[in-house]
Amino acid sequence: MAVRVLGIDPGLTRCGVGVVDVEGNRSARLVDVTVLRTAPDLPLEQRLLLLAEGLEDMLDRHRPQFIAIERVFAQHNVRTVMGTAQISGVALLLAAKRGLPVTLHTPSEVKAAITGYGAADKKQVGTMVARILGLTEIPKPADAADALALAICHAWRTGASGGTLPTVASVKASTVTPGALTPAQKAWRDAERGLVPAVSAVPRSLKR
Repeated sequence: MAVRVLGIDPGLTRCGVGVVDVEGNRSARLVDVTVLRTAPDLPLEQRLLLLAEGLEDMLDRHRPQFIAIERVFAQHNVRTVMGTAQISGVALLLAAKRGLPVTLHTPSEVKAAITGYGAADKKQVGTMVARILGLTEIPKPADAADALALAICHAWRTGASGGTLPTVASVKASTVTPGALTPAQKAWRDAERGLVPAVSAVPRSLKR
């Protein structure tokens, strides 16, 4: 039986949302993908409302079992970071209301899972997403491909060896058990706890 994952590439102007079904043998099938958009001149609360409504529509129509969100922190463009954080918070809230487990994946984790190279560029990620899903074209814009990459990455990274599909318990364990964290996840955990400066744990975003 396949597991259904909804991936979110958060952003205020463009928010990529992709849904995939992934089998135990790691094969993946596209269910749906969209890019939610809001105009920069709208009041912030209206932009968040529009994006929330779009996310709710995808959640209600496709009923995913897991949610994957890109974990992003940028050192410079504070405005972009704030927007990303705000819509990520909206997505986390909507998932919590539905009792859905959420995992945050760093861009380097997603790139490594999809391409085998943690510093891959957008074209490489998009190309591999199309190949994995058996698509004739790379999903566009890049936010769409990134959302699908997040969903695929989540199913692959949280599945046990041998193609076992992730369960709610396995996702929670990989999130909170120190020994199960990747180096990037450990760095983020420590940064969030104030153990190290956040900038030292900053991976580069899929967005450029």
